[in-house]
Amino acid sequence: MKLYVAGIGCGSRDGITLEAERAVLDSDIVVGYTVYTEQIKRFYPEKECISTGMKQERERVELALENAAGGKKVALVCSGDSQLYGMAGLAIELSVNYPGVDIEVIAGVSAAFSGGAVLGAPMTHDLALISLSDLLTPMEKIIKRLRCAAEGDFVIALYNPSSKKRADYLQKACDIVLGYRSPETVCGIVSNIGREGQSSRILTLGELRDTQVDMFTTVFIGNSETKVVNGKMVTPRGYRNV
Repeated sequence: MKLYVAGIGCGSRDGITLEAERAVLDSDIVVGYTVYTEQIKRFYPEKECISTGMKQERERVELALENAAGGKKVALVCSGDSQLYGMAGLAIELSVNYPGVDIEVIAGVSAAFSGGAVLGAPMTHDLALISLSDLLTPMEKIIKRLRCAAEGDFVIALYNPSSKKRADYLQKACDIVLGYRSPETVCGIVSNIGREGQSSRILTLGELRDTQVDMFTTVFIGNSETKVVNGKMVTPRGYRNV
């Protein structure tokens, strides 16, 4: 009775760690959101996959736990990392109803780091990762976190920056950060990380405010020391004694 909760990176076969791949190959069933199981089917066509739609996270985890409790090895897959905005926490919480299931959490490469690598090296110092989606988190809390991160001069990576129903959320987030940082602050965006159509751009915070993005874009807001070197976005770590 085994349940792997595995982060499978941002979309490419190369972005899946060897540990996550071993978990998928060792499993009888792979469970995940439709987009992620389709990805698994492309890479491992022999695997049996069960998918659920958007906003069905609890049902997805229950399905994985039920199959594991029934004696099967199951891989519950998440994009990026299995903890960060993934299913690992919920799986452990719900596992109290499935005491015989052994859960193994397997890390993956989150968009903050795979996307950051596309831009250069913006994530070399203290940072904050914040989702602008208010489906699970009250907007008041998101706003407070943005203000604290901006005031603390953290490099900020924004997940879920916009959607059809939240078209102005990135603009509002930029307005909050602009209360603490210059409009010339170096920023970056990466879309479709690791997938066909990947694109990236380095721009200023002032330009970012008026830029349209979608749910497949990760946004990077530099701190007061972030700069552009040879076309790459980089945040110096310090190395004052070097």
